[in-house]
Amino acid sequence: MTIYKDTELSKPAKFKHYNGNSRYTTGSHHYNSRKSLLMPQFDRLVTEEKQPANPESQAANAELESLIGQMLTSLGEDPTRDGLKDTPQRVRRSLSFLTDGYTKNVQDVLGEAIFEESYDEMVLVRDIEMYSMCEHHMLPFYGKCHIAYIPNGKIVGLSKLPRIVDVFSRRLQVQERLTTQIAQALDELLHPHGVAVVTEAYHLCMMMRGVQKQNSSTVASCLLGDFRDDSRTRQEFLNLVAAADHRHF
Repeated sequence: MTIYKDTELSKPAKFKHYNGNSRYTTGSHHYNSRKSLLMPQFDRLVTEEKQPANPESQAANAELESLIGQMLTSLGEDPTRDGLKDTPQRVRRSLSFLTDGYTKNVQDVLGEAIFEESYDEMVLVRDIEMYSMCEHHMLPFYGKCHIAYIPNGKIVGLSKLPRIVDVFSRRLQVQERLTTQIAQALDELLHPHGVAVVTEAYHLCMMMRGVQKQNSSTVASCLLGDFRDDSRTRQEFLNLVAAADHRHF
């Protein structure tokens, strides 16, 4: 077994399969090839400045900035005052960065970093920093992600696992879907003996508003293959994750 701690939480949930049509169903590993997790799911026109500009994207950028200016006015602010003059552009650029996962393809992110290897013990990368935005209130949720897999003739470059997290976290999300997408993308790419993903996050939509509970966190898990079917493998994974800071599951 190999354990890596990313430098840059949880009882196992029953496996639920995302079938590509915005539904979760229990079952085995079958994927809708027309809506593969490896392919970009959305197209968009709004861009960051570092991306190639064209008349269509420039118009979309200007429209979004105008809408942000209108929002400021609706909230009772003056978007022309010094502190807010550039805010519509800043917010548009910020949102573009925070949702750039819509423009990314997991297979392209991995590139050539999938290698043939006979190693068949658990590989675990834990404490991967994770930042995303709740799709219900567009407020951040953040925390850590732990990823493990049991190779079946293929391994992936370790730095690519956090990049996969970024592909799916930089979208409007719910934590449950995010966790499942990460696990199923790895399952689809590597066809390993098993994949396990656990996320723990703090949601500002609960902390800053609503119930205003600052000390509550949310844990989600997705267990595939041996991690779902073999209790000893599952418990080994959970014990190793818990050992990071003496958590108990």
